Amino acid sequence: MVAQKKTKASKFLTVPTRPIPIDRDRSVAGLLEKMEGAGFGAKQLAEAHRIWLDMLDDNSTIYLCGSGNLIPSGMRRLLAYVIKNRFVDVIVMSGTVLYHDIHEILGRNHFQAHPSMDDEELDASEVMRMGDVLANREEYQEADEWIGSVINQLELSRSYSVREFLHLMGRELSEIAHEDGILTSAFKSRIPVYCPDLGGSELSVGIARAKFEKKINISFDTTQDTMEMMQIAQRTRNSGIITLGSTNSQNMVNVAEVSSYITRTNIRGHKYAISITTDSAPLEIRTPSFAGNHTSTFGKLLRGATTAYVPSDPSIALPMIITALSQTAAKFMKGRKRPNFSFAGKDLVVDVP
Repeated sequence: MVAQKKTKASKFLTVPTRPIPIDRDRSVAGLLEKMEGAGFGAKQLAEAHRIWLDMLDDNSTIYLCGSGNLIPSGMRRLLAYVIKNRFVDVIVMSGTVLYHDIHEILGRNHFQAHPSMDDEELDASEVMRMGDVLANREEYQEADEWIGSVINQLELSRSYSVREFLHLMGRELSEIAHEDGILTSAFKSRIPVYCPDLGGSELSVGIARAKFEKKINISFDTTQDTMEMMQIAQRTRNSGIITLGSTNSQNMVNVAEVSSYITRTNIRGHKYAISITTDSAPLEIRTPSFAGNHTSTFGKLLRGATTAYVPSDPSIALPMIITALSQTAAKFMKGRKRPNFSFAGKDLVVDVP
């Protein structure tokens, strides 16, 4: 092999990329390990898996944020798995994700569509299309009715935080669930679930139906949710954030930084961050650089934070990462010191060992 002359660039050009080999190793974790030697999306996907393990090993409080059609695309069981196994600690999901979650926990399905299906014919048959996935509109309306039945059991003389309301829905769902989803897994694992856009999502339809048909009026105290997020951020030693879908889903977590002046505390920022999204981002943000501005993609970061930007539909990336975690995370979970949450009415108590 011909010796290469040292140049000014030599100190940077030290680790060559390694083309991914064909291998009969059926371990997804093994495949991701090989992909870590590549570049662009392949490397970022592999690093997302490694960073998730680092979060678990470093006793970080891990926020999982999500939006879009995660449930119709088939991610419910995967999300339930990471919640039940405490690979995450705080859930922040859009109302759309949680509504679809309720739909499937109640035993209903989403169905595959075909390009030959006519939209007008689907609409006439009370079938909704979301990309290449279908849903029965009448069954969605049953979910609306179920949400109203939960409200009917509440003490309506006081207000509820959105987190408390979702916790109570998780409790009710756990008693009748055909399979676990986000809300039931979070309830059983005693993990808080937050929803930043309750009023602008399908969840609000069930609430409005209860008010219109049964004159049941529930009052929400959204400032309580903000106070709880502040409390979690204050008690956290290290934090990591995983964002699925639009980066807007993490805005509620970012509020903890904005509101920190109220309690005169300094939020340090996330030590780890993973973003799996199809949102377009400049190359300097996709590929972390010392001078890059990552706030728009990951939220507030600790200086020197470890990040991975995976330019992918979550329905492609999540099955690989979570399957790999099922093969690799056990040894990191044995000694993990994770935050514990106590739920007493509208109050949330956070204990970080």
